[in-house]
Amino acid sequence: MSHTQNPANPRISLVVPVYRVQGYLRACLDSVLEQSFTDFEIIAVDDHSPDSCGRILDEYAARDSRVRPVHLDENRGIGKARDLGAQRASGDYLFFLDSDDTLAEGALQAIADRLERVGDPDILLLDHVRTYWTNRVQVSAAGELLASAGTDVFTALERPEYLTMFAVVWNRVYRREFYAGHGFTFTEGIYEDALMVYKTMLTAETIAGLDHVCVRYRQRRQGNSMRTPGREHFGIFEQYARLFDFLDERPHLEPVRALLFQRMANHFLFTLARENRILPQDRPAFFKRASEQYKRFKPAGFKKPQGGTGLRFDLLERGSYSAYVAAVFAGTARTKLRKRAAKVKTRLGRKAYDQLYQMHLRRPIDENLAVYSAYWNRGVTCNPAAIFEKAKELAPHIHGVWIVRPGEEKNVPAGVDHVVERSPRYWEVIARAKYFVNNANFTNEVIKRPGQIHLQTHHGTPLKQMGIDQQRFPAAAKGMSFRKMLERVDRWDYSLSANQYSTEIWERVYPCAFESIDSGYPRNDVYFRATAEDVARIRAELGIEEGRTALLYCPTVRDYQKGFVPRIDLERMGRELGPDFVLLVRAHHLYNTDPQLQALQDRGLIKDVSKYPVVEDLCLAADALITDYSSIMFDYACLDRPIVSYVDDWEVYSQARGVYFDLLSQEPGQTPGATATDEDQLIEVFRSGAWRDERSTALRTAFRERFVQFDDGHAAERVVRKVFLGQDATPAVVPLDRRTPAPAPEAVGAAVLIPAQASGDRVTT
Repeated sequence: MSHTQNPANPRISLVVPVYRVQGYLRACLDSVLEQSFTDFEIIAVDDHSPDSCGRILDEYAARDSRVRPVHLDENRGIGKARDLGAQRASGDYLFFLDSDDTLAEGALQAIADRLERVGDPDILLLDHVRTYWTNRVQVSAAGELLASAGTDVFTALERPEYLTMFAVVWNRVYRREFYAGHGFTFTEGIYEDALMVYKTMLTAETIAGLDHVCVRYRQRRQGNSMRTPGREHFGIFEQYARLFDFLDERPHLEPVRALLFQRMANHFLFTLARENRILPQDRPAFFKRASEQYKRFKPAGFKKPQGGTGLRFDLLERGSYSAYVAAVFAGTARTKLRKRAAKVKTRLGRKAYDQLYQMHLRRPIDENLAVYSAYWNRGVTCNPAAIFEKAKELAPHIHGVWIVRPGEEKNVPAGVDHVVERSPRYWEVIARAKYFVNNANFTNEVIKRPGQIHLQTHHGTPLKQMGIDQQRFPAAAKGMSFRKMLERVDRWDYSLSANQYSTEIWERVYPCAFESIDSGYPRNDVYFRATAEDVARIRAELGIEEGRTALLYCPTVRDYQKGFVPRIDLERMGRELGPDFVLLVRAHHLYNTDPQLQALQDRGLIKDVSKYPVVEDLCLAADALITDYSSIMFDYACLDRPIVSYVDDWEVYSQARGVYFDLLSQEPGQTPGATATDEDQLIEVFRSGAWRDERSTALRTAFRERFVQFDDGHAAERVVRKVFLGQDATPAVVPLDRRTPAPAPEAVGAAVLIPAQASGDRVTT
């Protein structure tokens, strides 16, 4: 049956229930909107999601009329969300797509072609693959079965083997008139897919198959309702009871009763064996319910399968949980016990400090103790430092202790309590602290106790690929264990974000169970609180003479090269720009002191500020920023001052390290200002005035709208109130157009006049 494209009656209606998937939702929607087949609509039902899913849907709807959001004023559950979406749909076919999954390339065209070829069946079955956070892709077990169907059209009674396909609603499409005409609706609770699949399959008069992979089924490490243990999994019994009531009312379906009974028993046993579904203390009760239902619905003359499955069926029928445990769980439990014992023995047998740590772990948690660290124990800095200072003001009962590396003690500000990593007191504070605040990760040896709270502040908005996304880039992932990384992330209770863009990325690339705090970065509060006097004082301390334009050059680290290699001929740039400019050069903190920079500074050609302790001061002092891929660009944007992107190795860097958007695109919201890809262009940007012209200002404005979203001078307060005081994350974020950043140097005037030094042979930069 041919179909003429009509926006009011599309060929396919994709019904997408949406709840707490802000890290995955864009990928889902993009996978649909980028399909070559365009005759569809997306009915996206925001099931009162507490995150930003609703705003994301509205954003997409504003760009594409085929996206039609439905916002619910209370959480109704996935089944009711699907029902509401199906009621709003106007397409010939319903396609229930989960919002954390994606469509494979060419999926909709393949579906449309097969529907037309087989004459619009009631149900078209689809193939899928499972995708894992490790980038592993697993084909489904149904591929050969679907291929064998060819273009045949059949019923479930004629081909009962198709009832053995994975019982989910997203691996098939339904003719809407068939679906609505029979009044199908989802039931409450989880495992609702199985009941819907079997009822619709047994009702359909025409079924066909398609062996094209249409859905990429994301195996979320955490966050999936089916991977969250609890009593809600007992809902499986009610769903199958409804199925057998359905069979009892339709005697003609008797030929498939035994098959569906076996599917039910297998499903019970599969669920029972999963620690991420049934808690150990709930297993006896679950087994009892499964046994009762097994005996209740067992068909007359049912023949148990052979082998181990038959044994488990027999034990289920006997109702002896102790016998079942002895037969099924014993071997697994012994293996886990041996591994756990070996791990504990290894951990305790390392050194004496492990014994000390274990001793302190047995002591009660100190509810008023917080541990801070930044940049792998490199000192008192960044977001943790800003939170530390605000906590002293708002939560003075919380005593903060910083962890520092050996040799860093001398750099700790006076009066700040600190411990050296792996010292005796270190083991005490990490064992007993209530709060852990870090912008990186605490080491693997840190054991998180029940009741302890870990706050991950991060140390920048990500342009570079992060987390599990780095697996695709060997230069960035060299020597990294992603499993261990995620085990460290599992400790996080909270993750800070400066903008919605970051929130979505953190939740996707660190697939763990933390809560996002959309507070802004506390380290950026100073950009809205510093005064003209502060700016003048910092410039005077740095020796920046009155009237000179200070350019802060902050290149990031390159994973594909060793050591700091200046990508600019700093001597030439100073000569070309002349005495009105001064270059402040800051190498990445992962590099050691660079003798080249020191030599240039000794000659008066630059100011090497690599070891200057407070990068925020440098930003306040600078008239403009020159950077490449460093996250400092997002922080500096708070000041609403010019940003120049100097990216002479864009192709190499983007392929070796991976990036999330194109700095050189000149697209609003991606490029923060003027750009240069070689030294001549960079010099011309400043000579011509392009660094602060109308075009670069417009780009910066769009960049700030996207990335300076939550930074308003109150981030630290929001974090302290939320994490330490258990209050709402107040105050509310100030709208961007009502924020006043620190005044730019040119508007300040020097608080202290420093005369330029006269020297016949000195090149002033």
